[in-house]
Amino acid sequence: MKKTLQLKSAGSTLAMVMFLVAFSTVLGVAVLAMGMQQRIFAVRTGEEIEARCAADAGLTKALYDINQKLKTKPWNDSTLPSATNAALPACDAVYSYTITKSGSDYVITSTGTCGQAQKQVTCTLVVDSPFDFAIFGNGYLWLANGSTVDQYNTDPYTPTLKIGTNTTIKGWVQIAADSQINGDVVVGFGGDPADVIKNQGTITGIQYAMSEPEILPSITVPASLDALPSSGTMKKNTTLTKSAKYNKIDLGNNETLTIDGDVSLYVTDKITLGNQAEITIVGTNPEASLKLYLGGDLKCDNGSNINNQTKDPHKVLIYGLDTCTKISLMNSSAFYGAIYAPKAEVINDNFAATYGSVTADCFSLGNKAPFHYDASLRKATVNDEAVHFAVKRWSE
Repeated sequence: MKKTLQLKSAGSTLAMVMFLVAFSTVLGVAVLAMGMQQRIFAVRTGEEIEARCAADAGLTKALYDINQKLKTKPWNDSTLPSATNAALPACDAVYSYTITKSGSDYVITSTGTCGQAQKQVTCTLVVDSPFDFAIFGNGYLWLANGSTVDQYNTDPYTPTLKIGTNTTIKGWVQIAADSQINGDVVVGFGGDPADVIKNQGTITGIQYAMSEPEILPSITVPASLDALPSSGTMKKNTTLTKSAKYNKIDLGNNETLTIDGDVSLYVTDKITLGNQAEITIVGTNPEASLKLYLGGDLKCDNGSNINNQTKDPHKVLIYGLDTCTKISLMNSSAFYGAIYAPKAEVINDNFAATYGSVTADCFSLGNKAPFHYDASLRKATVNDEAVHFAVKRWSE
């Protein structure tokens, strides 16, 4: 009897040991499988993150490359930038991108790849005009007593007018008494509008800081214009019907430069308009327009005028090179035109109205001077100066 019990006890112990071994084996295999799955999941997640980073890097590089291409005029759609399996530094991911034209839009498709993971992002680009703001400056904006800023050439989809600055310095946007801004006022990235804007007038819109600094690219004279021989210094009544290059323009009292054609004019040094002198853009010629590239300053004496008889601001575009540091307007009548001079102080010191837009280093508007922003200047093409591509829509 006792021997029988011992045999049963030994059998039960062996069965228990075998069960524990089997259970441990199953548990170990399960834990190992779980660890392997977690490892695989971690690897795949890491690859997906790196692939996404690569896709974003490809999009950024594509945007940079197409903006570099944009500096070469005239624009050519036949050779748009692309990349294939470009390595992303410090990881195993690569990116590829293509840029295609779809209607009037340009579309970037960027694909990032890492191991088995692949991510794709797509964005549609828009050409940003250098005249998106009615008035913009890197530094101060001073609007004297009784000045006004509004916009025209609008439609139901026209954005709110805005004036702005890159500066964050206290009090560098001054809106004097009885002045009115019919729109928004924007200050530099990280700035406090309450500090930067000294407002004694009326702002109908909102006041806020930009989400990133506004980049103002330098102007490069078109190669074909730069290559022209210089005609020296202009000192008397002159009519231009085609593009030309001068060292200086120094018009005496009551003298006139007449623009009677599609004219691009490069002045390597300064322009001085004496009392009652004029640059006249002929209104009876539908082809008459002036693109003025300024290597030096522009000084207008009392009663002088840039007389755009077409009354279309698109017909007078003034581009200041980095060596242009001051543009002083004292028009005897309304000025129709757009000024882009990122290194210049622009002074509009008269009571006459301005129709157009100004982008400069700094800007001041005289007493009781009305400034009417032509909202159609927001529309830009790839062949315009100082434009750049920006992301309009983005998806993945």
